[in-house]
Amino acid sequence: MPPNVLGQLESAFTVHVLPTQESEAETMLRDVGPRIRGLATNAVQAPPVAVLDVLPNLEVIASSGIGTDALNADYAHGRGIVVANTPDVLSEDVADAGIMLMLAVSRQLLHADRNVRDGLWLKGLSLGHRVNNKRLGIVGLGRIGRAIARRAEAFDMVIAYHQRRADHELPYRYYDDVAALAADSDFLMVVVPGGPATENMIDRRVLDALGPQGVLINVGRGSTVDEPALVAALAEGRIRGAGLDVLADEPNVPEALCTMDQVVLAPHYASGTVETRLAMGQLVVDNLRAHFRGDPLLTPVT
Repeated sequence: MPPNVLGQLESAFTVHVLPTQESEAETMLRDVGPRIRGLATNAVQAPPVAVLDVLPNLEVIASSGIGTDALNADYAHGRGIVVANTPDVLSEDVADAGIMLMLAVSRQLLHADRNVRDGLWLKGLSLGHRVNNKRLGIVGLGRIGRAIARRAEAFDMVIAYHQRRADHELPYRYYDDVAALAADSDFLMVVVPGGPATENMIDRRVLDALGPQGVLINVGRGSTVDEPALVAALAEGRIRGAGLDVLADEPNVPEALCTMDQVVLAPHYASGTVETRLAMGQLVVDNLRAHFRGDPLLTPVT
């Protein structure tokens, strides 16, 4: 939880923090589970159905984060439990992180940084690649995707996108096939949410379409990329590089990715600024307060 959450919740509710040890958590849930009416969690470590099953009087789940794939929202709604997340407040920071990864991969920033620290200067460091005037394909043009597009316009990038349906109010070219978008992109930025509908949508077909000069950036969910196919494409030079804030089995990272200079890795922290995390935490608190006042949730997951 962001640091501004617990104190506010303790001032308004009786709070039980679920222990990290499984046996201790089971004991606590047996003792207090029937009395729990609200649950505060996050979009990555949300409780499984097995935990929700021992909370028979649960009314509301308030999650810090934009993702909903871990929240079991369909199950919750089937029980009459309302669910809230924290959209909008993190869009700008995640967009910044997407651009940051794109630049870091293209200009070999981490390799250059290590060279300077190790006294190597330019030894073994090849020339980077420009970003300006290049083609950016965005997979998922929601709030974050549009924020990325606005930033990319400042680099004079040619922007196109793929999602389930075209938005004819947007000035960007729409592709109904993600591989076709990849084939016409120098950078492919993935921002779609997780879940069965997007699992492994960035597969070998898409990576081969992106091609040996293409770069993949993922600030969405690790499950959207076929990770073994990505490792193979990088190792074989079928794409030029990758910037990954999310992975398939976090926090476990394939060893091969850690050895590749053309890959920039981040620990799922695209929204990790003080300002955004405090705003996310406040929205968790405000959603819980609204529910128990009898008001609608501020940001419901529908």
